Amino acid sequence: MGEILSYLAVALPADVTAEARLLALQCALRMNTWMRIDLPAGMLRSLGVDAAEACRELEQARWLSMVDAPGAEGFAAQLRDPALLAQPPARPDRRQAADWALRRGSPARTGVAEPHQRLLGVYLTAHSDPCSGEGLRECDQVLRDCGMPGQVLAGEMTRLTDSGVLEAWEICPDSGDAHWTLAPGQR
Repeated sequence: MGEILSYLAVALPADVTAEARLLALQCALRMNTWMRIDLPAGMLRSLGVDAAEACRELEQARWLSMVDAPGAEGFAAQLRDPALLAQPPARPDRRQAADWALRRGSPARTGVAEPHQRLLGVYLTAHSDPCSGEGLRECDQVLRDCGMPGQVLAGEMTRLTDSGVLEAWEICPDSGDAHWTLAPGQR
């Protein structure tokens, strides 16, 4: 999961919204060997994003081309970056990771509705020790991988703590690293 999030940080322009990044994450993890993606409408509803707007952003970024625009049945697209074919993990594992990310990023599980907070929650969970729930990353890397401006990280981490995603967090003033612990129900 971490590799795909890092790939998306490089492949997508910095101004691509969290909604589009959440959709791109699902597309990258669910694509077939021909780089085609078909997402049903129910999955798009579970994702909790404006699919039409997110697809428009990803199309403008030249990351995908729409085959069937989002509608009552879902949507279909052709992904345009062949570097995706080299991204780990293998396809069956990517499908499991996509399901995991969909569940972890759902508003019902995280208690937050904002896409940027849900994306950050998925990122932090993906980079946490599964047993202890502890994680450590450079703040700059978190910001880059989540497509966030620097001044919002502390506020978003506090909101994730308030909503029950994180138990605690801190930013080390010497190293600039973010340390966090997931709440027990999030591990």
